[in-house]
Amino acid sequence: MIRVTKPRQAPAVLTTRGKKKRRADCASFTRFAADYRAGRRSFSFNSKIYGHNTIKQSLIRAQHDKCFLCESKITHIAYGDVEHFRPKAAYRQDDGDALHKPGYYWLAYEWGNLFLSCQLCNQQFKKNLFPLVDPSARATSHKDDLDLEQPLFIDPSIDDPELFISFRGEVPFARDGNPRGGATIRGLGLDRQKLNDKRFDHYDKLRLLYTLARRDPPLIPESIDAQNFLARAVEDSAEYAGMARAAIEANFKLV
Repeated sequence: MIRVTKPRQAPAVLTTRGKKKRRADCASFTRFAADYRAGRRSFSFNSKIYGHNTIKQSLIRAQHDKCFLCESKITHIAYGDVEHFRPKAAYRQDDGDALHKPGYYWLAYEWGNLFLSCQLCNQQFKKNLFPLVDPSARATSHKDDLDLEQPLFIDPSIDDPELFISFRGEVPFARDGNPRGGATIRGLGLDRQKLNDKRFDHYDKLRLLYTLARRDPPLIPESIDAQNFLARAVEDSAEYAGMARAAIEANFKLV
């Protein structure tokens, strides 16, 4: 998980059709708030707006075709999901909780709340989970102050994930045991075994190249090629760049 820098200007479909749909949903909630809270009425979200191709393509470019959570490349094997950071329809504070309705319906078409995710991170792990430090401060309607919330999950468009999460080898851990890093790793499945296995394959290759790059005397041109490969491995566009940066910073020692 690394920092995501999205274009400041939202795709036009959000500022036109999305804005109109948001106004309609907010007006409906104001009129039927009790019914929405009781689950007798629910919102009908338009995936043709928030999942519009212009949005998806913009996210693919901003995120270098990587899942914003696990940093796996997506579109060579899957379509990817346009994911809502704050869940639109319902939310859970903890994984075992019942669903609380409605969700963050007023953010369904907000550019800042949208990311590209792989299906596994989105559909198996994150789903409706969105824990807060203080659940009593949760915004439950468009009339509440969202700034009072303190999310436990790291928002990579606002926070720098590498201040909260690092790696020992291929395995992520919370820096200094900080709760946000821990909650993000556990709640979003960033330490799931198959993902760790995939990262380990990459880590092992990087470790061998690191040894070759530092060879004294250097092996020409192989040592230079290894140095260039390692330089590319820490770029934002590289798969598992967060892990690569941590490994190289630690000189591939499991600190």
